[in-house]
Amino acid sequence: MPSLLFAQLREGGINSPDHDNDRLRFGISVGVNRSHYNIVHSPKFIQFDSVNVIESINSTGLNLAGLVNLRLSNHFDLRGYPLDLIFTEKAFQYTLKTPNLIQKEDTLTFKKVQGITLAFPVQLKFSSDRIQNFKVYLLAGGRFEYDLAANAGKKNNDEAVVLKKLDYTLEAAIGFHFYFPVFVLTPELKINYGLKNVLDKSSPYKYTNTIDQINSRSITFSLTVE
Repeated sequence: MPSLLFAQLREGGINSPDHDNDRLRFGISVGVNRSHYNIVHSPKFIQFDSVNVIESINSTGLNLAGLVNLRLSNHFDLRGYPLDLIFTEKAFQYTLKTPNLIQKEDTLTFKKVQGITLAFPVQLKFSSDRIQNFKVYLLAGGRFEYDLAANAGKKNNDEAVVLKKLDYTLEAAIGFHFYFPVFVLTPELKINYGLKNVLDKSSPYKYTNTIDQINSRSITFSLTVE
């Protein structure tokens, strides 16, 4: 199937010649993300004698989004996503000096944080000139996030790290348009940099008390069909 698609690009001629002239364009995007948290230790970390090391483990998740593209000029577009769902399962690894055997702790203890995030990105896109059935673009923007699954650990009283529901991030990406007769396929690589401290400091758990700040980080590869 991939060979058949790219054979259409090599046949010559311009596919979808009026595609970029449309004022509004719509698409569906699916992606795979790789994410983790950047951790800043609390001053209590030095005083707390039961935790040696805290690490955020890289995890893989899925993205599903609907795209709306507004053409501003020949080279600039404004993009938004009325629906953007991000599914993740991040994990924290603790190296403990004195594991609590009653609570079935081990020297290496993992605390998982599941996330189902509803995101609202807004992006400014700069595109190159079209070369036959190919175009490259760069984009920058930001997004507001609401985690539907945040505080699950707090509700279940399982001493997991408790995170806030709201976050906002900066993002940048590079992508490529491949024009086919009836659609445009766009692979894109994007990085996200969280600005907000998402740690809920009201939690009394020892896994939270040793951390002062948590910021989200992620990289996403996606395919969009317009």
